[in-house]
Amino acid sequence: MQTQTDGLYVGIDVSKHVLDLDSYPESHRTQFANTGEGHREIAAKLLELKPHFVVLEATGGLEMPLVSVLAMASLPVVVVNPHQARHFARALAKHAKTDAGDALMLARFGQAVQPALRQIKSEELRALEEVVTRRRQLVEMLTAEENRKKQASERMAKDIGEHIVWLKSRIKGADIDLGQAIQASPVWHAKANLLASIPGVGKVTLATLLAELPELGQLNRKQVAALVGVCPYNRDSGQFRGKRRIWAGRASVRAVLYMATLSAIRHNVLLKQTYTRLLDAGKLKKVAIVACMRKLLVTMNAMLRNHTMWSATDMP
Repeated sequence: MQTQTDGLYVGIDVSKHVLDLDSYPESHRTQFANTGEGHREIAAKLLELKPHFVVLEATGGLEMPLVSVLAMASLPVVVVNPHQARHFARALAKHAKTDAGDALMLARFGQAVQPALRQIKSEELRALEEVVTRRRQLVEMLTAEENRKKQASERMAKDIGEHIVWLKSRIKGADIDLGQAIQASPVWHAKANLLASIPGVGKVTLATLLAELPELGQLNRKQVAALVGVCPYNRDSGQFRGKRRIWAGRASVRAVLYMATLSAIRHNVLLKQTYTRLLDAGKLKKVAIVACMRKLLVTMNAMLRNHTMWSATDMP
């Protein structure tokens, strides 16, 4: 009788110039160049092996060209959180870190964890995600420069000030690019119109959700909360009883959801009532905000699934 964990699981460790491939339970250790030709060679090999899962770690976008090739070949490719993979390796007492060893560990992770397959991104979606990522980088640089300016001498502060002006102009340019990309796609435009009906949800939040959470509207409430990382987990062991904490998930989505929630608490009557009620019940501010984040995310998920505009009466 075949079980869910039967079959071949492939792990690929991605570095700048080399791709290390291995599989489990049967090993097919191979090394390829991290080039267009190497990506096509890997795809051809995997089509022969017919794996159940192909698992890679997220490496700041370095993995995306290969993921695109594998996806277009209709291979079951999964990009996992590197922290989860590292914790799994520690659980197996695999403390040594080598590229070949990491590839095998990723294959074993796929077999043990059975991670969910992510929706394949089209060229347009990857382009939108690239603009969203670049905007986030510009905002981080702007914050760093503004902090440096406070400590700088008068002459250096002037130079930093000029850079701050340039960064602000580039952020405005990125906002324009995001708006144009959303308007150009009928599907994104329709989704954005639905989500924009929620008080407190802005353009950057919309663009980030479209680019980095394409599963929104296709999952149930528990799945989408866990995917983003707003699902609290217990920290209990033996007699120890720790506070419940959120962890893992998509940090970039969680960051914009946090900012959107802070805005929605001020402008969205129902979320404001929820936040106030939790504070009155003695909950910490952080706990109340996370609860509102989850409520907002679940509402967005239901709106896209049911193709409905925001309504306070329908908010879960």
